Amino acid sequence: YPWGYDSDNGPDQWHKNYPIAKGRHQSPIEINNKEVHYDRSLLPWFASYDPGSAKTILNNGKTCRVVFDDSFDRSVLRGGPLPGVYRLRQLHFHWGSSDDHGSEHVVNGVRYAGELHLLHWNPKYSNYLDAVRRTDGIAVLAIFLQVGKTPKPEMKRILEEIDAIKTKGKEAPFPNFDPSILFPKSHDYWTYHGSFTTPPCEECITWIVLREPIVVSSDQMAKLRSLSKNAENEPDLPLVDNWRPTQPRYFRMVSASF
Repeated sequence: YPWGYDSDNGPDQWHKNYPIAKGRHQSPIEINNKEVHYDRSLLPWFASYDPGSAKTILNNGKTCRVVFDDSFDRSVLRGGPLPGVYRLRQLHFHWGSSDDHGSEHVVNGVRYAGELHLLHWNPKYSNYLDAVRRTDGIAVLAIFLQVGKTPKPEMKRILEEIDAIKTKGKEAPFPNFDPSILFPKSHDYWTYHGSFTTPPCEECITWIVLREPIVVSSDQMAKLRSLSKNAENEPDLPLVDNWRPTQPRYFRMVSASF
């Protein structure tokens, strides 16, 4: 089923073809300090990423994605709330049509300009598709993008490739990139159990949402918005507002490491 972010195929409609989108462990959510539980047993998390595992960057009409080699434990996330090592598979962004919105998670009523997701899977399962079917199958590290005065130099490498992947379906080689250069200084995080924020919205994700955003410039956000959600031979439609609104938290606990 073709899904998207427009009124006819957007988040409000997803549940018709993907019923789990109305489930009780959906993401994103609003994180509210008053409802967060400090958990002293939460460990620090660690990422060890091999720059050689970066493969390609692509525009799939929904986001800008960087794909990594996940055929063995080359680039991994461990610690924090995770039971073991998780392999990096891809990273992608969500952003708005202007600087005042675009993130998926909301913190104390604040929606940031964008959100970076680094998606990892649990290699105790035979492959990625198997992991997606398990409650502990996937771990996503989420980092907010906040617009400030100064550009983030570490974003430059990704944004330089935007022109090469302007339209849907375009892909370009993207070797030798270590995404940990995008991390904020603080590793403080919130964690909860949730879902993919895109269909089929499987409820298999341990979310690690970083408290400290990274600061990017307005020009850098504009570069993401210059992507098109249509193919080369179709009308140029800007790829913007590719975020899902917050979902009910229900009975879920959100824990904080700080």
